[in-house]
Amino acid sequence: MPPTPVTLERADHDDPRVVAAVRRYVGELDARFPGGFAVTEADLVDPGGHYLLALRPGTDPGTDGPDDPDDADGAVDVVGVGGVRALPSTDGVPTAEVKRMWVDPSARGSGLGRLLLGALEDLARELGHRRVLLDTHLTLGEALALYDRAGYDRVERYNDNPYAQAFFAKRLD
Repeated sequence: MPPTPVTLERADHDDPRVVAAVRRYVGELDARFPGGFAVTEADLVDPGGHYLLALRPGTDPGTDGPDDPDDADGAVDVVGVGGVRALPSTDGVPTAEVKRMWVDPSARGSGLGRLLLGALEDLARELGHRRVLLDTHLTLGEALALYDRAGYDRVERYNDNPYAQAFFAKRLD
């Protein structure tokens, strides 16, 4: 059976689907990180961020995900999210940061992570950025592998995120 097609859609930071998907991401990190993961409501999404949602046919909008039992009307389900936000440049290169990138466990292994990351890079480029930075935790081996395969270089710490243990950069030229 071929994989169910996924579409990517731009969304505002306050779109309820973005907020719900980021909450699912935070919940997963809280379960996976030794010592947990917590963010304040104010830090959940960046008001200056530009977000993409990965949508798959199957459930009602606003549900808790692909396992929601109410699939009757064939609406869409959010199976991924990610954002980009501008960072101050220290060397004159317009720079964005990828934030809150997450793929639902039901969609992992399908290439959606690479598709979403590439689309976030395209969005950063469209917004005038020529470099992308991102950070992650060493517990997230699948993310580390994705960033390595996508051509990211490991760099020194560039932020004060207490959960971040690995830092990456990629030129968008």
